[in-house]
Amino acid sequence: MESRRIMITGANAGIGKNVAKQLALINTTEKIYLACRDGSKAAKAKNELEQQTGRSIFEIIVMDLNDLTSVRAAVSSLTIPIDALLMNAGGSGGKTPLTLTKDGVTTIFATNVLGHVVLLEELLKAKKLNNIALFVGSEAARGIPKMGLKRPALKTSSVDEFASIINGKYFNDKKFNSLMAYGQVKYIGAMWMASLSRKNPSLRFITMSPGSTQGTETASDFPKVFQFIYNKVMMPIILPLMGMAHSLDKGTKRIVDGIFDNTLKSGVFYASKEKVLTGPIIDQSEIFPDLNNETLQDNAYEAVHRFIG
Repeated sequence: MESRRIMITGANAGIGKNVAKQLALINTTEKIYLACRDGSKAAKAKNELEQQTGRSIFEIIVMDLNDLTSVRAAVSSLTIPIDALLMNAGGSGGKTPLTLTKDGVTTIFATNVLGHVVLLEELLKAKKLNNIALFVGSEAARGIPKMGLKRPALKTSSVDEFASIINGKYFNDKKFNSLMAYGQVKYIGAMWMASLSRKNPSLRFITMSPGSTQGTETASDFPKVFQFIYNKVMMPIILPLMGMAHSLDKGTKRIVDGIFDNTLKSGVFYASKEKVLTGPIIDQSEIFPDLNNETLQDNAYEAVHRFIG
């Protein structure tokens, strides 16, 4: 099915902006909504995208994923249904990732998942999504042993345990690790998508990791010294040699292909093979079987909805 009208969250930089560029270069694309928190940054990105693509098909929607009222208002503002939703915004949660929002969830969870849950489900309720929703995932959700990042090791994977990650209580008696927390958040997002896919069989729901991708703002919340090493040494030189990083265009292409490749199965989380963060994609449940457990998927779904008023 063609996707002519597409919304992208976090579209003013990195992967989101490059996805917008690649989609605009497809002739059948009629409208791209740039859903961004900062209107001025979105306007700058819109101007640059129009210059790069020679097309005036971009429209800004100001949306703060940490503010569910803002998300709902953005959905209400749409007068015509979209064909595809790309849930790209996210990150490490800034300098205070465990700070709670007014909805009682950590900032890192609100930005990556809760805002997207409300966005997608409000679109579904309003019948404003026609074809596909794609959640941008991460291999951190199934663990990256080569980088010293373990997969989420939950004791029970109960609704209560998932909820404890969402509200930060899980970390009360543990040393906080931002990468581990990011992986758990992305894991819950992938499980919610899988559960939602079974509730909406007429649409497609894909979780897709862009892999370890250059040219993003991944390290922006970390200390300046780390940023320099990561952006100037690790990403451009060392990690590509290890099969652990690829170009922005390659990471972006995974997301674009995720929209149009009808061989990809709804409800599945696709990402790199086990020992790399680049190359061909596979169903991640081949690496981490819990991802295919419907009971655990539904537990994650229920936990998320505890925090939606």
